Amino acid sequence: MNGSRPYDPSVYAGVRAVVLGAGGFIGRWVARAVARTGAETSLVVRDADRARPVFDAMGIGGRLVEADLGEPGRAESVLEEIRPAITFNLAGYGVDPAEDAPEVAERVNADLARSVAQACAAIADRRWPGQHLVHTGSALEYGTAAGDLSEDTVCKPTTVYGRTKLAGTQAVADMSAGGDLCAITARLFTVYGPGEHHGRLLPSLLGTADTGRPLDLTDGSQRRDFTFVEDVAEGLLRLGAAEAQPGTVVNLATGQLETVRAFVETAGRVLSIPLELLRFGARAGRPAEMEHDDVSVERLQQLTGWLPSTAIGDGIAATAVYEGAMGRWPSG
Repeated sequence: MNGSRPYDPSVYAGVRAVVLGAGGFIGRWVARAVARTGAETSLVVRDADRARPVFDAMGIGGRLVEADLGEPGRAESVLEEIRPAITFNLAGYGVDPAEDAPEVAERVNADLARSVAQACAAIADRRWPGQHLVHTGSALEYGTAAGDLSEDTVCKPTTVYGRTKLAGTQAVADMSAGGDLCAITARLFTVYGPGEHHGRLLPSLLGTADTGRPLDLTDGSQRRDFTFVEDVAEGLLRLGAAEAQPGTVVNLATGQLETVRAFVETAGRVLSIPLELLRFGARAGRPAEMEHDDVSVERLQQLTGWLPSTAIGDGIAATAVYEGAMGRWPSG
């Protein structure tokens, strides 16, 4: 494992970069971060008409490319046409509970990751000093693994999403082993912030603050590593510019666990939600919810010299401001 070198965002200036899955919650923030470096950015989305207003509102520049990456061969053709120096793969299926088709999860999380890695290896630009591919994995790859979670922990996924994401991570590592591809996988944990899917925790809390309707919650005892989405985007760019052994896996997280209840109570204070509207224990936890101990971020710090630093209260406040500006939350 190589040590960190100083990160300068200008390393991306003029570099041809692609963001796959740029229309998603995390993808759009990565797209924004990449475009702001001055990179020659291509943003691959499933529905350009739907993505364009969001990108315009967020001030995201770059070329918009419409493609269904689930179609066999489509990712390869897009990458062959653009020939990027670096590709950020944010495409995924299964985070939203409504996404429950196992065959689609296999195709998007595993097969697509393999295809993207193969395509990036075929077009690899050896003049670029960073990674050819930054792939996003998931904490659910660890599954029932006990103890503190380091990247060397033996994964024991229990969900379709976790199993297929692990298969994607392994495919990227296998393709990197031949020496033709510099690739890194960033395992993401509980990412929150502006643009999350409706029904997730923070959007639900924003809705309660807006409407005054009670919110049924679990007892909130689950511990999570809550990471603000803009920190995740910055971390992915830093990893993209880092020196690392091909196929390296990195936990992209804060390294600080907080209970769901503490997150909710912080949101209650920031959003001025009366405590009686937060009905802890009114609903059962989901069987697929992951339980884990501390998350090791030593490798992230070693490679980048950096850790996510946005405090939960600050991240929630920033989300409320952003959603207000976008018309999805009372602005004043």
